[in-house]
Amino acid sequence: MADYANITLARDGAVARLTLNRPDRRNALTHAMMLELEDAFGRVRDDQTCRVLVLRGAGGHFCAGGDLDAMADMPPRPANGAADPLVPAYRQFGAALQALNALPQPTVAIVEGSAVGGGFGMACCSDVVILHESARFGMPEPKVGFIPSQIIPFVVRRVGEGPARDLAVTGRVIDAAEAKRLGIGSHLCAGTADINRTMKAVLDDILRLEPQAVATVKRLVLACATAEDGAVLDDAAESLVGLLRRPQASEGIEAFKAKTAPSWVKE
Repeated sequence: MADYANITLARDGAVARLTLNRPDRRNALTHAMMLELEDAFGRVRDDQTCRVLVLRGAGGHFCAGGDLDAMADMPPRPANGAADPLVPAYRQFGAALQALNALPQPTVAIVEGSAVGGGFGMACCSDVVILHESARFGMPEPKVGFIPSQIIPFVVRRVGEGPARDLAVTGRVIDAAEAKRLGIGSHLCAGTADINRTMKAVLDDILRLEPQAVATVKRLVLACATAEDGAVLDDAAESLVGLLRRPQASEGIEAFKAKTAPSWVKE
């Protein structure tokens, strides 16, 4: 789909596969990598033939947060009270996370090894998270004097304020079993073969769904975090009627009654 220096984005039929590809640095984030991620999420969003995004890290780790070497290479503070140019640079990762979180397509993250800081945030912006038993999550940045700034709202929404406060003020890193208990991931796998079986089952489920219907229900679920119940219910009623008036709904109902597969089902 596109050429990048720090990630790869490829298509496998209706499935887009995005791989964080700095395995020598446990896929730690640089500004260049964050820009590539935002661009890639935009490409997926705009691809009407893409039905699902699978997000994974190369080399046995998902993402070890920000690259400390890159972060330590700080330019001098601007003189005369000028705006610090690093602020929009770091805020950009929040924009990338917002783009991932709001994708109309379902997103599946496969998390192995380290998923701290930015990696934790990307997992929390994914719809389905498959956990390898090696997965580790946390916000340890205060241990070295800074914070995981752009992931905070997504982590809080995923795990709740109480667990997020615990992780924020202790800096502790949790294992895959605790991550599953907190709802970060829904599947816990013992090895690669187990991950592959689970991923296939999840993709099979997703690819049975009508694309516009799943995009709509995902949008409504996300709206519940920020909109009033009445506004969400009004939107849901309008959306339901609009979907029912499309030929896809008639096809789906007839296929269900006949116990056949509608045209959008992919293998």
